[in-house]
Order: sequence, then C-alpha cells, then structure tokens
Amino acid sequence: MPAFKQLNQGWNAEPNAPAPVVRLDGSDVVLRFFVNPFKFKQFEEEEVGILRFHGCLRYRLGPTNDEGWYRGQCRYSRTAPAWGEFYELTGDDPKRDEPADWVRMGKSPDSARHFLLYLRDDTFECIASDWSFDPEPMNALHRRLGHKAKD
Repeated sequence: MPAFKQLNQGWNAEPNAPAPVVRLDGSDVVLRFFVNPFKFKQFEEEEVGILRFHGCLRYRLGPTNDEGWYRGQCRYSRTAPAWGEFYELTGDDPKRDEPADWVRMGKSPDSARHFLLYLRDDTFECIASDWSFDPEPMNALHRRLGHKAKD
C-alpha cells in the first residue's frame, strides 16, 4: 500500500475548469493549469500554475475524474486522503503501472519518484526525479508562493 505525502501548500487546481496542458521540455514535463482563486484568495481568476517535473521517465493525463474518484472507480479512491490535491506516492504500489495510457520518455533511474495531481476531469501522474514550480513569469505559484518547491 503506498503512502501519500501532500505537496501542495497554499494552492490547488481550479475546481471547475483547470484546463491542464502538458508540454515536453527535453527530459522535463511541464504541467500548466489554472489555480484555485475560490479557496486561495491570493490568486485571481484565470491565474496559471506551472509545475515542472525534472528527469521524467513517464507521465499520463487521463481518467479518472472527480465523479469516478468519489464512486471508488479510481485505483487510489480508498487510499488517497482527498480529491483535488498534489501528492507524492512512496512505498510499495502494485497498482502504479495499471493505467494503459502512460507516455514513456526515458529509462528508470534509481531516484524516480511518483507524483499525482487530481484535477476536475483528469488525473495527472508523473514518474520523475524531482519537481518544482516553473520560474516562467506567468506562473502564479512561483510568484506568490516561492521559488523552488519544497518537499
């Protein structure tokens, strides 16, 4: 059974229409989405959050949505603490490889970590060496919460 460490502090994705977009940048994967201005008042509507996953081995942006998670249709529905959050999964995880829609990018180093972000209509997962807030000027997370993601 994996353990879930929540990584988002002071932010999460917009709950209704986060509009996630994945972009590849060498061996990094960059995830862009709208942040939640309703719960976190430091953000304005349509402000963007950008997470960079360094040394990515594989990633996926696909099912399950929030309804499936609450109905127990997600492989982590009964183990993840809450919907809509950003986690690192550690420990034994026999279900990690179950989705068939992983996009493979590289070979597995010893330091690969499993990251998971639940969005409104999708789930983003990434196996990578590390993550950070992307320092692009449009990134509200970088501007308002700090420079490098702390874990």
